Amino acid sequence: LGTIIVISSNHWVMAWTGLEINTLAIIPLIAKSHHPRAIEATIKYFLTQSAASALILFSSTINAWLTGQWDITQLNHPLPCLMLTTAIAIKLGLAPFHFWFPEVLQGSHLTTALLLSTLMKFPPLTLLLMTSKSLNPVLLTALAIISMALGGWMGLNQTQTRKILAFSSISHLGWMALITIYNPKLSLLTFLLYTVMTTTVFFSLNMIKVLKLSTMLISWTKTPTLNATLMLTLLSLAGLPPLTGFMPKWLIIQELTKQEMTPAATIAAMLSLLSLFFYLRLAYHSTITLPPNSSNHMKTWYTHKTPSTSTAILTSLSISLLPLSPMILTMA
Repeated sequence: LGTIIVISSNHWVMAWTGLEINTLAIIPLIAKSHHPRAIEATIKYFLTQSAASALILFSSTINAWLTGQWDITQLNHPLPCLMLTTAIAIKLGLAPFHFWFPEVLQGSHLTTALLLSTLMKFPPLTLLLMTSKSLNPVLLTALAIISMALGGWMGLNQTQTRKILAFSSISHLGWMALITIYNPKLSLLTFLLYTVMTTTVFFSLNMIKVLKLSTMLISWTKTPTLNATLMLTLLSLAGLPPLTGFMPKWLIIQELTKQEMTPAATIAAMLSLLSLFFYLRLAYHSTITLPPNSSNHMKTWYTHKTPSTSTAILTSLSISLLPLSPMILTMA
């Protein structure tokens, strides 16, 4: 309901109401397990989101005061623009306002973490797309490049899968923010493909019950096929050519070059190597390595569990959409 209200509103107060409904709806899901870590994550999430919501309301009020407009698309003054960009960066978890996101994901269940990484990012991203014509390109490009750098760099030494996926999310958001001003439709396409790939990874991890890399090493005995497809999905998230994840990166770099932003495109391409490294590490742990020493974990017997149909469909989409990119672009 909150997401639908934000998407369909053109008045700032209605958009703010939708964001608040979303925040209040996800809080019980994060705190569901009653574990101290989950309660800590809930409080962190609530404080950052309420601060960002207050800042959105403040920026829209200042805009109405300066220009007399409450319409979302009529954001014409630089001060409210600056405040709104900051508020949405906090909501999304763009660097340097990203510190809450890995901590909240680490304290949540895998399904809740999936919602936080995908569905909860959609309303703020919608606001960013609706106001894209008014935003400051230098500020947004700076936030995007910092997000790509920190998302890749801080994910390198993580051992918890949820934290790795949180930094992966920050890095992908950097790609979306980089292109928002120049081609909002491409930004939306990137978000949709990222959602498909991340949902596949979370579903797979939830099925084989993997929360850290050491458990992932021995998960191949449970579902060998699922582990093999998980490796391909992770490589797709990294953006390797024959897979779906290459499409948004290729299109974004192409669009940036058309906009004469070759330095930004080069930096983005170089920084994607950082995230490639930790995706390769995850892929390596999921299929390629066997534990060299005796593990404390008990090996589970291989059972003929059939992965769910939704996981199968999402995996197929995550791996094989690249040849269909001309059709997707025509539709977009």
